[in-house]
Amino acid sequence: MNFLLRVVVNTCAIWVAAWILPGVAIEGNQVVEDQTGTIAATIISYLVVGLIFGLANAFIKPILSFVSAPITCLTLGLFSIVINAVILALTSWLSGFTPFEFTIDSFFPSAIIAAVIVSIVSALLGWLVPERSTERD
Repeated sequence: MNFLLRVVVNTCAIWVAAWILPGVAIEGNQVVEDQTGTIAATIISYLVVGLIFGLANAFIKPILSFVSAPITCLTLGLFSIVINAVILALTSWLSGFTPFEFTIDSFFPSAIIAAVIVSIVSALLGWLVPERSTERD
């Protein structure tokens, strides 16, 4: 359940980035839109991209963070923005293999600014999502 909540938070963060930045967009599939409607197809598109982003964050970001730890320390943590932009660019590339395409027109400034927006929105929404308790109710 915690992973699904994180996917929804990632989806909302990517939606805000696509809403604010003109260089970031998600294109749905026409077949899905014909069968479910425009709003449902848009929600499904964002959820699929949020899932891809969540999986990239879970599996690839720790490796990138470990490898780039010296550079991150030298830049006092600012290199983590570049790592987040790389994860967004990777999500854009991976979504090309799905019917729902997430596009970023350029790495700088679109991916960098989108990484900052996604980080801020994810942090704000992360405060609203309850942590998993160690005890069952």
